[in-house]
Amino acid sequence: MIDRITIAPGYDIARIIKGGWHLAGGHGPVDPEHAIADMAAFVEAGITTFDCADIYTGVEDLIGRFRAARPDLASRLQVHTKFVPDLGDLAHVDRAYVTRVIDRSLTRLGVDRIDIVQFHWWDYAVPGYVAAAMVLDDLRQAGKIRLVGATNFDAPRLGEIIDAGVPVATHQVQYSVLDRRPARPVRVVEGDRLPVGEDQLESESRFQASRLGAQPRTELRAVHDVRA
Repeated sequence: MIDRITIAPGYDIARIIKGGWHLAGGHGPVDPEHAIADMAAFVEAGITTFDCADIYTGVEDLIGRFRAARPDLASRLQVHTKFVPDLGDLAHVDRAYVTRVIDRSLTRLGVDRIDIVQFHWWDYAVPGYVAAAMVLDDLRQAGKIRLVGATNFDAPRLGEIIDAGVPVATHQVQYSVLDRRPARPVRVVEGDRLPVGEDQLESESRFQASRLGAQPRTELRAVHDVRA
């Protein structure tokens, strides 16, 4: 039995999340049929939450193929993808750009709504991350996204996004035996404006952390500065 945690009212996920970056092909050849069978085995085992990204080449398509091949399991699946504009595109990210990328992810995944879109911005010296996050929230309100998340933001910039009214549900950060910054004392954001605590942080190394005996903390209204 895989434990589940509640991310938002009416939305819970498996505590262990299946990552997808290794299926992008940069770490060796990928057999699509084997990958799809592997996805089925994870869902059948109770690991029903998959992480992917628009920049993980071919992974959203693979998940879409799995959903089409196994409709009996697709209804149990939650998909958390990422919106990561290319570094060279940052100066040109506008409403049309954000909408086009999200629509592409919807098509690739074969869904009408993405469960969580996790947002990253490569270079804070290029303005526009707050405006892009607000467009994601508009798409949430339009029904294309269930929840808006972030990935690898630092605390001040994440605070800017929250202050703009974007309801950030999760913040995925790097966490492994090599990078333990999320285990440091959290930086509490002033006031009660940031509903992101460690139970709502996602880590692509969550499985490794669980094997090392890491215990979830309970400090809510806090965020880790992952760039420290």
